[in-house]
Amino acid sequence: MKAFSRSDRVGSLILKHLSLILKKHISDPRLEMATLTGVKMSADLKHARIYFCITGGENKIKQAQEGFERALGFIRRAIAPELGLRYMPKLTFIYDESFDYGARIDRVLSSLNIEHGENHPSVDAE
Repeated sequence: MKAFSRSDRVGSLILKHLSLILKKHISDPRLEMATLTGVKMSADLKHARIYFCITGGENKIKQAQEGFERALGFIRRAIAPELGLRYMPKLTFIYDESFDYGARIDRVLSSLNIEHGENHPSVDAE
């Protein structure tokens, strides 16, 4: 079994502390419904891509990104002592499109099920 790399461990630590900061210390209404979905670190630990999702369309996504950019300085200052790294990684917030993709696939599968009716066996029947 392969052990987790240091970048994976630091990424999960950033996710943990950032979740707590969003919950307890940031009261920006643009970030209230944002959910953090993951963190990907570069191998040298200097860049962290933080993925989030939010419901409500393109306008809400843009507002959430603006909210994250506005709170970036506070977030960096709050997380830096918790990480214990020589350099604080550059944080970049990116909208996670995987949930939209999954929802689109679900709609396509549902429409196929409706078109073909209940006569065809479904995946659950096997």
